[in-house]
Amino acid sequence: MRQVRHLLEAKGNQVFTIAPEAPVLEAIRRMAEHGIGALLVMRGDTLAGIVTERDYARKVILKGRSSRETPVSEIMTPAPMSVQLSSTVDECMRLCTDARVRHLPVVENGRVVGVVSIGDLVKAVIDDQAQEIDHLQRYIAG
Repeated sequence: MRQVRHLLEAKGNQVFTIAPEAPVLEAIRRMAEHGIGALLVMRGDTLAGIVTERDYARKVILKGRSSRETPVSEIMTPAPMSVQLSSTVDECMRLCTDARVRHLPVVENGRVVGVVSIGDLVKAVIDDQAQEIDHLQRYIAG
């Protein structure tokens, strides 16, 4: 069973962050610039929360708040669920499904070392299934 460490080895462990006091507009700019749907909210080296496009849509746009004046800390999800390098893809899929989240920070020894998204997890499942199908077809073909 593949672990989070294998996903990060393949995709890299780059983490995009923002400070809690930064304006929401800056968070949206960074997400657009990097083509991502979430930023980790960091106080120094400490994970304070996560802010997503969904947070923006529901907590700023729908409530008529100002993107320039609202700090990220007011719309972020504090203390987000996280996983470890040893967590399996199945465990992460279950977490994402049960909690209805799309991004999981990867934390090891109290330090953020990466992020996995639902897209990363689905890709891993599809890749594993394709390998298994190929193996079974070779076995049957003899």
